[in-house]
Amino acid sequence: MASILFIGGTGIISAACVRDAVAAGHRVTVLNRGRGSRAIPDEVERLDADVRDRNAVRAAVTGRRFDVVAQFLAFTPDQVRADVELFEGRCGQYVFISSASAYQTPPSRLPVTESTPLRNPFWQYSRDKIACEDLLVAAYRDRGFPVTIVRPSHTYDERALPTLGGWTDIARMREGRPVLVHGDGTSLWTITHSDDVAVAFTGLLQHPAAVGEAFTITGTHAPTWDQIYEWLADAAGVAHPDLVHVASETIAAAAPEIGPTLLGDKAHSMVFDVSKVRALVPGFRTTVTFDEGARRILAYFDAHPEEQERDADHDALSDRLAAHARAVV
Repeated sequence: MASILFIGGTGIISAACVRDAVAAGHRVTVLNRGRGSRAIPDEVERLDADVRDRNAVRAAVTGRRFDVVAQFLAFTPDQVRADVELFEGRCGQYVFISSASAYQTPPSRLPVTESTPLRNPFWQYSRDKIACEDLLVAAYRDRGFPVTIVRPSHTYDERALPTLGGWTDIARMREGRPVLVHGDGTSLWTITHSDDVAVAFTGLLQHPAAVGEAFTITGTHAPTWDQIYEWLADAAGVAHPDLVHVASETIAAAAPEIGPTLLGDKAHSMVFDVSKVRALVPGFRTTVTFDEGARRILAYFDAHPEEQERDADHDALSDRLAAHARAVV
């Protein structure tokens, strides 16, 4: 049994990892502002602090030592540097949640492995994660700081719709209106349920072979984007969704707010080799494919109409780009 500090703990990935760590018998502490909407098991100790207030974090963990510190809420080198200063000598393993979007984008070859170069010219988020990794690897090489880096890709749970427009796309499907799909819909996209990611994550905790290493933690399920939208449509009771394919570059130009995440991640086929993590966690595998995941998502949202948020801007974007695409054809 290990003592584990989760910085975060209520996000899509971290909440599932907290649940899995508790189920594995670990002593779990969660540090956050206490405002997350995903439930935390009753067995979990809670520390209430704003992770951006370093004095508050330091006060919350003063006098404590943890076997593992799992950092889900660090996105810039300054934030990671502060963690190294705070936890060096006070934890046996520091797990940094990076991102598979840090890998070469677009990839020169598939599948992507841990030896694939880290380079993303499209998305600042990914470049910041790379810079965080560089800092942590240097701390490991120079002083033996016990870092493990994990790189999840697109991870979801029943409350996370993976489409461009979220619930707006589901509503449009049910209304018989056109729904945008980036590209030609045939690119392969690895999409992994958070419960599956949690198995790999928990298996790496306190594993001696994980220190100083980086691991991709995704499933092996990589449907096309058309399949993803069609499974959601089927779960929503729509037999023939009106899917309109629009180039990713066109969508990015029309909606700059989603351009970096689209061009820097979802626009390209991404398939991963996860043999490295499976060598240490042989029980890790895909148990929830997205046909089942789509049914869980629709069941949740249909049971929670208060979370069915419609985005007027995405509605307008969909109408405009769909009309243009069909006019060109």
